[in-house]
Amino acid sequence: MKIVQPPLLQKGDFIGIAATARKVSSEDLSFALDIIEKRGYRVILASNIYSEYYQFAGTDEERKRGLQELLDNPEVKAIFVARGGYGTVRIIDYLNFEKLKEYPKWICGFSDITALHAHVFNLGIQSVHSTMPVLFSKSEIAVQSLFDLLEGHSVNYTFQSHCLNKLGCSEGYLVGGNLSVLYSLSGSSSQMDLKNKILFIEDVDEYLYHIDRMLMQMKRAGFLKNLKGLVVGGFTDMKDNTVPFGKTAEEIIYDAVKEYDYPVCFNFPAGHITDNLAFIHGKKINLIVNKNEVKVFYTENS
Repeated sequence: MKIVQPPLLQKGDFIGIAATARKVSSEDLSFALDIIEKRGYRVILASNIYSEYYQFAGTDEERKRGLQELLDNPEVKAIFVARGGYGTVRIIDYLNFEKLKEYPKWICGFSDITALHAHVFNLGIQSVHSTMPVLFSKSEIAVQSLFDLLEGHSVNYTFQSHCLNKLGCSEGYLVGGNLSVLYSLSGSSSQMDLKNKILFIEDVDEYLYHIDRMLMQMKRAGFLKNLKGLVVGGFTDMKDNTVPFGKTAEEIIYDAVKEYDYPVCFNFPAGHITDNLAFIHGKKINLIVNKNEVKVFYTENS
């Protein structure tokens, strides 16, 4: 499978801001719009950007149309999804990706946007798992990592090892995102073939038993058996019942994959954490998990 990298951004390029899930306000976006323009880019807002329909940024049709216009606009070189929440999966089957396949562009975001990352990977196009405009004010480091990738700067990550890590080294396409969204894509056209991939997972505000249930489903379906590696980001604000489940999220994940012969690392600096560092979804990485540290760096020309 050939995975295409969209063109790197050049100063003066247009960046589209989409709203595919929860609603946003002009106040939510003002900081990010200022940052984008100060970095030398121009902005095009989706037609539904400030629309409201209960919790959503407009009806399904409005959100679909807003994203479709950005996908089809040849001047837009990257699309930043304004925020997550829930809603992208409701419109994804009604989008036309022909223009994106003809003229690839970066789609950037995380959480609910995992559905888009998975779908465009199946089309053979890289994207960026990253912070989103409503969070730009929270972390300069996260924003910088996003633009570093989009502008072609070298980005490698080294971080401290975790007591549950499984040591080893591997090479493969780094794919994945929010565990709950990945779980929800099972059996759909957006489900990725995870064989020989390095899987990244993260989640927020989930019950521990549900983390276990999702992993058991993925394990029973064979999704975890033939990975090249597992990279675990933030599992933030986990919840438990009155009668404790008895394991942390990290212990649940470790137990699900401990029998497999591939490296596993925890505490990768991405997900629902303050400094949510960006990575290219669908690009080959080298994963090296040592006793004291973990190194993640990209394979050239992948």
